Amino acid sequence: MTKHISPAAIEGGPVFFVAGEDEEAHGHHDTGTMLGFWIYLMSDCLIFASLFAVHAVVGRNYAGGPAPVDLFDLNLVLVSTAALLISSITYGFAVIAMQKHDKAGLLRWLAVTGVFGLAFLGLTLFEFQHLIHIGATPQVSAFLSSFFTLVGTHALHVAFGTIWLGVLLVQIAQRGIGEGNVRRVMCLSMFWHFLDLVWIVVFSFVYLMGVL
Repeated sequence: MTKHISPAAIEGGPVFFVAGEDEEAHGHHDTGTMLGFWIYLMSDCLIFASLFAVHAVVGRNYAGGPAPVDLFDLNLVLVSTAALLISSITYGFAVIAMQKHDKAGLLRWLAVTGVFGLAFLGLTLFEFQHLIHIGATPQVSAFLSSFFTLVGTHALHVAFGTIWLGVLLVQIAQRGIGEGNVRRVMCLSMFWHFLDLVWIVVFSFVYLMGVL
């Protein structure tokens, strides 16, 4: 940090220290990064809101094809939901470890979070493969088109989040818990919890309401 000494100090007066420009610039950088990420999350909210609106309009247009009660396996969906929700808890443990400057704990909990994220993706792909195998493809009805688009968009976000998490693991292992990595962990934390909230709405709005 650069220190500025007032002219009075030269004459024997008290010395006053003023924060350097590098510290001020770093603060602005952190604020700008978090603000930019919040703006990104808001744009993602608009995307998912649009997909939910489309599903609300066409979600009962089956075109003579199968309905949700004929397709959805709620037991499978409950397992995938539990995997994603548990991953949110393990990410919270990772943040706690980071705050304690526990590098090993941070890496361990992030890795566990990644495993649960991959489990969720695997179950989602299994569900898609099963639906396609029995002929319930997006071309069959407007309902299936909106379903595959909505759930697929969410799964794609989880996939990108998992890749981001893997890159972050490498960065932390190489560089430790520095200010840059702390900022990255917190940004990914917001993204990951956001995906959990979106999935809760998907589970309630698409699966439960579709079956009931």
